[in-house]
Formats: sequence, structure tokens, C-alpha cells
Amino acid sequence: MRYEAYCLLDPHFYETPTRAREQRSDFAQTRRPAPDGWQRSGFGEWVVFSPDGVELPPQGWKIHVSACLDNAQDILTVVWDYCVPRRIAFKFLPSADHLLVANAKYAARGSSGKFVTIYPADEDRLAVVLDELGARLEGRQGPYILSDLRWGEGPLYVRYGGFAYRTCISPDGQTVTAIEDASGRLVPDVRGPTFRPPDWVPLPAVLEPHLAARAGTTVADLPYRIEGALHFSNGGGLYHGRDERTGQRVVLKEARPYAGLTMDGADAVTRQRHEWEALERMRGLDCVPALLDHFVLGGHHFLVEEYVEGRTLSSLFVERYPLVHPQSDEAELADYTAWALDMAARIEHAVAAVHDRGMVVGDLHTDNVLVRPDGRVVLIDFEGAMDATEHRKQRLAAVGFAAPPDRTGTAIDKYALACLRISLFMPLTGLFGLDDGKARQLAEEAARSFPVPRAFLAEAVEVINGDGGTRTRPQRPRPQELRVEPDRPGWLRARASMTAAILAAATPERDDRLFPGDIRQFGAPGGGLGIAYGAAGVLYALDAVGAGRRTRHEEWLVRRALDPQRGTLLGFYDGLHGTAYVLEHLGHHDAAMKLLDLCLGERWQQLGPDLHGGLAGIGLNLQHFAAVTGEPALRDAAFEAARLVADRLSTPAYPYAGLLHGSTGPALMFLRLYESTGEAEFLDLAGTALRQDLDRCVVREDGALEVDEGWRTMPYLADGSAGIGLVLDDFLTHREDERFREATAAIRTAASGRFFIQPGLFAGTAGMILCLSRRHPPGTAARRDPVVAGHVRSLSWHALTHGGHLIFPGEQLQRLSTDLATGSAGVLLAVGSALHDSPVRLPFLAPTGERGGRTDADPRPHEVVREEVNLHVTA
Repeated sequence: MRYEAYCLLDPHFYETPTRAREQRSDFAQTRRPAPDGWQRSGFGEWVVFSPDGVELPPQGWKIHVSACLDNAQDILTVVWDYCVPRRIAFKFLPSADHLLVANAKYAARGSSGKFVTIYPADEDRLAVVLDELGARLEGRQGPYILSDLRWGEGPLYVRYGGFAYRTCISPDGQTVTAIEDASGRLVPDVRGPTFRPPDWVPLPAVLEPHLAARAGTTVADLPYRIEGALHFSNGGGLYHGRDERTGQRVVLKEARPYAGLTMDGADAVTRQRHEWEALERMRGLDCVPALLDHFVLGGHHFLVEEYVEGRTLSSLFVERYPLVHPQSDEAELADYTAWALDMAARIEHAVAAVHDRGMVVGDLHTDNVLVRPDGRVVLIDFEGAMDATEHRKQRLAAVGFAAPPDRTGTAIDKYALACLRISLFMPLTGLFGLDDGKARQLAEEAARSFPVPRAFLAEAVEVINGDGGTRTRPQRPRPQELRVEPDRPGWLRARASMTAAILAAATPERDDRLFPGDIRQFGAPGGGLGIAYGAAGVLYALDAVGAGRRTRHEEWLVRRALDPQRGTLLGFYDGLHGTAYVLEHLGHHDAAMKLLDLCLGERWQQLGPDLHGGLAGIGLNLQHFAAVTGEPALRDAAFEAARLVADRLSTPAYPYAGLLHGSTGPALMFLRLYESTGEAEFLDLAGTALRQDLDRCVVREDGALEVDEGWRTMPYLADGSAGIGLVLDDFLTHREDERFREATAAIRTAASGRFFIQPGLFAGTAGMILCLSRRHPPGTAARRDPVVAGHVRSLSWHALTHGGHLIFPGEQLQRLSTDLATGSAGVLLAVGSALHDSPVRLPFLAPTGERGGRTDADPRPHEVVREEVNLHVTA
């Protein structure tokens, strides 16, 4: 749901809300120049004002001011008029639109509500500001800031944290903002959904009464016992528990006032009132939960509903959907079709019952349908419900079920039901927002794959493309470019069209990104540079498949890489090391070496052990540049990275699995070191790391081995089993291992499923194409392997056009993407690995025929001093 905010500004590509600098919702102070003796600057989405000559500590107690959309300008004026004469540094969000996004329903709970941040120079000034500014803002409302301690009953909140921007590596290997602990060591500056100052920081005396007041609100006197949480959003929590008086199981829905905003500005309490009114009108229906109670505690509103024993339709769908398996017989397809048709009929009957009560469900989708053990369905979550006679537009919507703006009243539910019909057989209805012509294509594909009545799907298409069947939109022709055929003519046609789409989407006039892609381009400074989500990955893919070089775009990357923003990440896939690799690959040797020197001057040794942004990727890159340049210092740095990775992997709490974030990335680094040096200890380390990841996997009933994440299993390239399989294959060229051999076969089964929800390289169909194609000579995979050919054809399900050219949606299918990890560049690379007549690979993962082999019996090409390596890792 965090992708929602990045869909507001551009109908085609994900875009950061901070691009909307000049807009009608700007606050007056946003365009105001700095007063005399002040400096104005920007930091991310914030506007910062700092007085000259005032030195702040790097960390301390800071004050946050919350605000609502209707009082934000007034509150900002009060803060400005207070802070400027007293020379107190502060920052604020520049517009009401930014404030809306920051307080949205699925905004981060730890930071939501923060409108202005004030930086008192010390604890004495903290007390003065709280007293004086608190009095000036008394009575003004704003959302509760969960990470902070509230001062009185106004909009002021206090938290201990960083003033200066500093970073460190978290226990799970991520680069995060940091503060110093009592020993002077940088540790994560945690912004959780509760007020919890660092253990070594005493609470100022001025805050003690407010902490005591906060502790005075408890659930001890409620007649309900909360037993656990089902879900959290910025609007509140969803809990299950029992009525202490009767023992009845209940659900408690929390609504935080002024928080959890939807795009119409309604807060969670407003939406809860809609649900309350809807459930009152539907009392007695067995297809909705019974309404039991309502109460207010600590300013938060709670709705108490019947606990419905059952599972969501979405979870049952994932469990039953046959196309995720490599094969299904006619009986299995028929059984699933009968179940899906029954579910659709039951849900349509339930929606009709709601309409008979004069209500519109308003937010119907597979997560809002519970299926009881006896098969009866219950509709839940009526925050978006409305009176059918009002003919209002949709308030809330899930991706894939959001009605067009011309649908109102019951037509909203009819549209969602039509999407549900198609989604039960081809769950890609999220694409309808990008191309309404997809409905007919997906319905046709569903009819080919399942024994579903064509009239059942045709009616759904008519509703989606028309208006409840009374008006039909003209269908756009489906151009030939939407078909990706697994032969050489199809490859040449698709390559030309995808390349044209990628280049047409380029924005060389921008500094933050060259090619539009995933929202992670905007998650850290310099996010538009790297291999995974930035320009480096796109340029690498274009060159790898023979789509040509673009001097202007390469110059863009060189200029910005050599002058990176402060805080730009260093890793191989997420940062500057990968950018240096691509620059070298493209022939920009001097620029690559300058960038590598810049990286080595940073504190890279503190990074985690992974391939994506950590030491495994850096170690591989240092090995590469050591081979290119012959520089002993680079070889030494590569060995240092290997030592550090071995130490970090020996920590049993390391939480991830897979190629990019798990132990498989380190295994790849150790394997390449073994191939370079002949030192058998590296091969031992690679085997140990691979076993760690296999221990985090599970074999499904169909024989597919996938990464077990606890609540789902993953087959994908980046964080699933397919990436593990790539390195297992390489290991087995050097040493036989029965467990590894069995695992590779089970991983190929996982990669042979017929349906993947996304097309991308890291978490979709493209990754499976690349993994399966790697075992075949260039250009032959689709001809030799019918599974590869089927995967290439299935890309047409996701294929879209932009400017008349073939393009693919990114993560979550809500917008188009051109990057390597999620978008068209990754699809291009993967299809090239199957069909291009020269080898196409990811860095350090050459196709089988391109790798040089070594076995334990091979002589070493040169001596490696054991004291220089001195590696160890525990299984």
C-alpha cells in the first residue's frame, strides 16, 4: 500500500510526491525566502530554515507539531512567528498535499502526523519552547504521533533522535539513520509506533508528568480482553479478543482521529462512522458481521464486531489456484473452476443482499471476503460503504478492483464483481487501470486455460468496459507488439519495441532519475543511479542484448555518479559499486576507477553481508576490478570483504534467504574467489552458505522448493529459490553434493509454474526465464525448453503499450517501469537470455557455457597466503 502515494502525480509511472513543489496547496511559508540571518534549504520533502551562527548538537530532544488539513496553515504561521524571532531551527512539509500523503491510511506509522519539526538547542530551551509554543497552539487539533510523547492536549509531541543526518548499518544489514549511544557508537535511530527513548537517555523532568498521563490510559477497565493483532494501518489497529462478560470472540477495530486519511481527506474516525452506520442498516444479514458495541478510549474510537471464523478469499485463492503449478490435469482445472464459480455466485448473492438494504459495499475485493468453513461468505470492512441513493463516487478501493470515475452507487460494486470474475481465473485486474483493453484479453486467456463458461467472462468484460452493460466503450486494437513470441523474429520485434519504449520514457533533464522505475528510486539519495532501480541497470541491459549504446544517457550517468548526493548507497545493486561496474562495462574506465576510489574511501566495512547492498556484492566487484587492473590493493580489499562476510554469516540470527539478501550472495562471492585462487576453503565457505539458505526453504506438495518466509513461500530470483538455484548449479560444476543436486531439480520445478503475478526480473516471470535459460547455449533456450517458451509467451499477459511501444508494469502493477529489477529492462534482459544469439547474463552469473570450470583436484594458479585469507564460518 506504500505505492499509493507514488501514483498521485503521474498516470503512467511511479513518481515521488516531492516533485509537486509548485502547487496550489503550497503553504505561504513554502515560497517565502529566508529571513536575514537565516539559511533556507531542502532535505527530501522538507523545507528547512536554519539560523546563521546557531550550532545544534548532532542529536537531542526535538519537538514535532502535528496538524490537520484545515488548520495546517494557521499552525505553521504560529510556529514561524514563534521560531524566527527566537532563532530556533525548524523544518516543515511544504503543502497540504504532502501532509495528506504523510498522514494517509498506509503511511508509515512511526513518522505519520509530523508536520513541523523544531530543534531546541538543549533541554532548557526544550522546556521553554514547550511551555510558550504549547500555550500559543492550545486547542488546535492534529493526529497523534505514535513515536512521540504528547505534550498536554495540544498538537506538540516530543522525541529523542538525530538532528544531523548520520547513518549506520542495522542488525539486518540495512543502511538506516543513526544516533550515538552512550559509548559514542552509531546505532539505529528507531522510529517505531510507540514512544521509547534510548535506554541511555534520561527523560527530562519537564516531560515526566506527560509520560505519567500517557501511562494512565489502559485497557484494564474494558469488558474486552485483547488477545492479538490482526492488522495495522496508520488509521488504527484491528484486534481479536473476547467479551469478558460472555466469552464471545470479538473483533475490535480502532480508528485514530485525524489520521489514516484517504485521498478525499476523510480520517479513520469518519470512515469508522460510515461502517457503523452501514452495519446498523444491515443488521440480521448473515453475510456481514454483527455489530456489537462502540466505545472511545484515550481519544481512539473502537468498533466491536462479531468474530467471523473463516479465511479470506485471497488466501484460499493462493492455496487453490492451479496455474502456479507446473502441471494440472483436466480434473484439477475442473474442480478449481467449480469452486471459483461457486465463490463468485455466493459473493454476488451477498452483494445483492446489501443492495437490497439500500447500501453500497464500496470496497469489495478478495481480502474483504471471508469464507466460513461451511463455504458461506461474509463481506467485511465497510469503511467505504455508502447509501445507494446518493450515487457517490468510490471512497476506498483496492488495486485491481477500483472503479473508473464514471461509476457511482451500486455500479461501483458491479464493477468490482466483474473484476472478481476475471481475477478468480487470471488475477491481473490491476492492469485495468493502465489499459482497460486488458479485460477482454485476460478473459480470453482465462477461457483458454479453464473450462469456465465464456458468457460468465463476457458479461464481466461488458461491465468493465461499459457501464453496467448499458454502454460499451470502443475496444482499442491489440497491437502485434503486445505478443512476445519465443522465436528469433519475435525476439527482434520485441527487442526493438521495448528499447523504443525505454528510451522514449527517459528524462535526461532530471537529476534524480534517468529512467522511470520502482519507488525505491526515491527511497534514498542517488536511488536513480544503480543497477537494480536506476540508470546503470537499464544501460547495462540495453548493451547486453545488443540494443545499442546511448552516449547522452551514459554521460548523464557519469556526471551524476562522480558527484553523488550525500547519503548515496554504496552497494552493488542499490548503489555506487554497481554503477562503477557498469561504467567499466561500457568502457568508461577512468570514471569507473574514480567512482571506485570514492567508494573505498567510505566506511563500506560496516555493511551487511548481502549481494544487493552489502559486502558480497562489493567483494565481487573488487575481485572484478582487481582482475581488470591488476591492482594488489583491490585484491586485498576483496579478501577483506570476504573475511567480514564470513564473520557476519556465522551469526545465526541472520534473517534472510535468497540471492540478493540471503546467504546465496555470499556463496557466489566465495565461489568466484575459489575459481580465481584455487583455495578450497572458499569452496567450503560457499557450500556452508548455500546450506544456510536451503535450511530456510521448504518443499511444496508439488515438489517445488521455495524460500519459506513464514507466511508464504517464494520461488523468485531475488529473494526466492530461483536465485539460490543459479549458485547451486555453479557449485555443482566444482564439487558433487547430493543435497544440492536434489535441490536444483526441485528449484527448476518451482521455476516452471505457469503463472507469476508480476513480469519483472527480481520477482516475476522474467527471472524464471533467465534462470531456466542459463543452462542452454545462447539463443536456444526457448527452442529446447517448452517451459521457457511458455514463460516468454505468458509475458503477453502483462504486456502494455506506451507511445505505441511494448512496455511492462512494475512492482504492484500500478504503474509502468523501465528499470532492471521490476520493469522492461529486466524483461528485455531475460528474454534476451533465452533468444539472443550471444550470451546474456547478470553480473558474475555467466551462462553455463561461458564459465571456466575448476574442481578440487585442479592445481592452484598461484599461491594464496592462508594468513591473508583466514576465513571461517559456522554451519
